[in-house]
Amino acid sequence: MTDTTEPKPAVSMAIITKGDRVLMVKRRQQEGKLLWAFPGGGIEDGETAEQAAVREVAEEVALEVKSVRVLGARVHPQTGADMTYVACEPVAGEARVEDDEELAEVAWITLEEIPTYVPWGLFGPVQEHLEDALSV
Repeated sequence: MTDTTEPKPAVSMAIITKGDRVLMVKRRQQEGKLLWAFPGGGIEDGETAEQAAVREVAEEVALEVKSVRVLGARVHPQTGADMTYVACEPVAGEARVEDDEELAEVAWITLEEIPTYVPWGLFGPVQEHLEDALSV
């Protein structure tokens, strides 16, 4: 028996912190239970997860960022996609909806607000990074 299902694409998500906040985006189309997520998208051929995160942030929210480090990877429990999470720092620009076909809004949220946006919790290494990065 052959498996005819297409593999889910590899995805890179940018975890962008500024001061005591992290950037989240509201997608126009829900993916599984996901509506709010970190900016990011598919990793293209020949691209690293870090390069994909930087490119996707520019395309989605018009923000120039630099990658700091990979926080971890997993198969996402809601979407089944191979996910890599990349810590990033803003370099230039102001986050705004650049890709209005894909995104509805952007929000800089505090650590305390995360459960409102992602009620089932974050991937452990992302949560740990945010607890360290956002505690002031």
